[in-house]
Amino acid sequence: MSFLRENPVTGSADFSGKVEGVAENVVDLSGIRFSWTGAPPFVIDVKSMRVARGERVFLRGPSGSGKSTLLSLMAGVIPIREGSLRVLGREIGVLGGTERDRFRADHIGFIFQMFNLIPYLSVEENVSLPCGFSWTRRANAVRAGGSVEREAMRLLERLDMGAADVQRRPVTELSVGQQQRVAAARALIGAPELVIADEPTSSLDADRRSAFIDLLFGECEREHATLIFVSHDATLAPLFDREIDFVEINRAGAAEH
Repeated sequence: MSFLRENPVTGSADFSGKVEGVAENVVDLSGIRFSWTGAPPFVIDVKSMRVARGERVFLRGPSGSGKSTLLSLMAGVIPIREGSLRVLGREIGVLGGTERDRFRADHIGFIFQMFNLIPYLSVEENVSLPCGFSWTRRANAVRAGGSVEREAMRLLERLDMGAADVQRRPVTELSVGQQQRVAAARALIGAPELVIADEPTSSLDADRRSAFIDLLFGECEREHATLIFVSHDATLAPLFDREIDFVEINRAGAAEH
């Protein structure tokens, strides 16, 4: 399955390929304020936040503190209304909706908290989906596995999801933990430069959580990717290069928490 419509070298708004000449910081955020109405009260009010290339960052904070909203701003899922947010050297706030979608497809792997799997696609098709929207991710997957399908299977097998009977099931019939692992494999396929993980281990038992973390770290290290990982599980924090307490940096929620 592929949704690619044009050769990536021809489009002026194309974001395929590694971003060249980017700053050392993969994420460089300054003066970001956001509310769903466009006016106070703000959900996000962060003076600054930076994440270096190749860094593994653990972002901690209680439910409702705005962590998922911040991740969506970083990934271009929702538009920037105030402040500056540079990702891989590109100012996200100046991109239109289509441009943000293309940039995210090429460069960002996002493990959504609600998974966002496509119910009418198979397990393998769900994992391969980013390669249907991005020439870059497709080429990277072929380089790594020989084909997109084989690379999808490699990732699924690493997450104990390679059994044929599991592969044949619609994703709607998978357990919550299985769906979470499919969503993780989808985010990792095609070697995105930035991996954003929103509560990715919340439905995994201890053994599968350990295997998941090993895979996530291994894939990021292999491709020199940067990882931003959100979780309530404070026991995972020592595994990361750095921990950020979101309550401390988000002035919008400081008075509430």
